[in-house]
Amino acid sequence: MAAGQPGLVKFLFCLATLSILLAQVNAEKSLSQLKLNSHILQDSIIKEINENPNAGWQAVMNPRFSNFTVGQFKHLLGVKPTPHGELTQVPVKTHPKSLKLPEKFDARTAWSQCSTIGRILGQFGHCGSCWAFGAVESLSDRFCIHFGMNISLSVNDLLACCGFMCGAGCNGGYPMFAWRYFMHHGVVTEECYPYFDDIGCSHPGCEPEYPTPKCVRKCVNGNQMWRSSKHYSVSAYRVDSDPYNIMAEIYKNGPVEVSFTVYEDFAHYKSGVYKHVTGGVLGGHAVKLIGWGTTDDGEDYWLIANQWNRSWGDDGYFKIRRGTNECGIEGDVVTGLPSTKNLVRKVVSVDDSGDASL
Repeated sequence: MAAGQPGLVKFLFCLATLSILLAQVNAEKSLSQLKLNSHILQDSIIKEINENPNAGWQAVMNPRFSNFTVGQFKHLLGVKPTPHGELTQVPVKTHPKSLKLPEKFDARTAWSQCSTIGRILGQFGHCGSCWAFGAVESLSDRFCIHFGMNISLSVNDLLACCGFMCGAGCNGGYPMFAWRYFMHHGVVTEECYPYFDDIGCSHPGCEPEYPTPKCVRKCVNGNQMWRSSKHYSVSAYRVDSDPYNIMAEIYKNGPVEVSFTVYEDFAHYKSGVYKHVTGGVLGGHAVKLIGWGTTDDGEDYWLIANQWNRSWGDDGYFKIRRGTNECGIEGDVVTGLPSTKNLVRKVVSVDDSGDASL
């Protein structure tokens, strides 16, 4: 018996070590679940930002997310990183440095006749459809800028009908593949195929997230035809990450879709020039970049339209630091040019440089 004691002791020691490790793993899982179930809006985050003289922005308890948990908020962040192999096949656009750009630019005033540019949409519920919103909003604006057409295109067409080509619908998608869908399949108008959820999460069945709506390929209005409602892009490309190229692209062709990393503090944004101060990574988000400028304090910023309705942020908009690739905002800019394909009337580009030509 005595001879076997060292082996028994060793066995008991290993068993105890394993128990400790399992306890730690379970504790981490519990902590993670506790985090996901906690409220996204935190007084401690607001205090840390508003008391930081170098933050450069103001934080509040945004009513848009007053009842959201961290887990629910994460479901809104639906950008999937484009596979590296695919990135190498995507054209990257640059602009000649000879173009003189203004120090401040706002697409809403530059093209005041285009009502879609200043429209803030509502990405309600818990569907990670931001990748579709950013793409559709930008293309809608470009149809007005280049062809004088004030139309709102359908998020639902892209979200429901692009399928695996674009990603996983409400579980996230790839912005670049959305623009490829516009090229090959087109996108109908919002009037033809409205967004599937205009209520939000006040009804049963929306937890933990919405399922992707099924593709119907039929206009809700019986007087409209699906195929004739399609609007196309003639190209799909990335814009070089140099801020000058991004500004030139917006200045010449209109708003673009951009993706960036969202941290916990971003949910609290109210005004000022955002830069990450505190909190962990929650996911990737796609939005519409419409302009730029510099504050009185000399801080360069991008002007961006979000789709979390006007109760969030600065009337639905936010500014983020420009020139430092803050949260990756300058590293993933995608867009395309509108096509005359399928248009009833003949349209002519307003850009003599050929950027909008077929």
